[in-house]
Amino acid sequence: MAMTIHVDIVSAEGEIFSGLAEMVYAPAVMGEVGIAPRHAPLVTRMKPGEVRVDRGAGKEMLDIFISGGILEVQPDVVTILADTAIRAEDLDEAAALEAKERAEKAMKDRASDFEYAKAKSELAEAMAQLQAIQKIRERTSKH
Repeated sequence: MAMTIHVDIVSAEGEIFSGLAEMVYAPAVMGEVGIAPRHAPLVTRMKPGEVRVDRGAGKEMLDIFISGGILEVQPDVVTILADTAIRAEDLDEAAALEAKERAEKAMKDRASDFEYAKAKSELAEAMAQLQAIQKIRERTSKH
């Protein structure tokens, strides 16, 4: 039996996932990190992107989009406190494309630095959602 680590993924809306995994991949601000059982302790901020939970034992990879948050790793527990989190199957490509277009327009029509920064943040989140959708499609088309 493979070694596992307990994973908790929560957002302001509630618990997204709680269970065992063989490996967790997350979009930390310094780049994607891979977390295996007995990983060294770590606390880092996360950027918008895809969290992948490999539950092993032939189970399908769990894909969750997060808009950012905090990742805490202890040797036996991974905790992800996401600003917002959406299971991959609930991602809406049309809505993400619309949000991307809205953000790009707002960046062009900016009235202040604050509005530009907000639009830039919204654009980054929409782009991360679209990239997550694309990666998931590529992975599922290979199976």
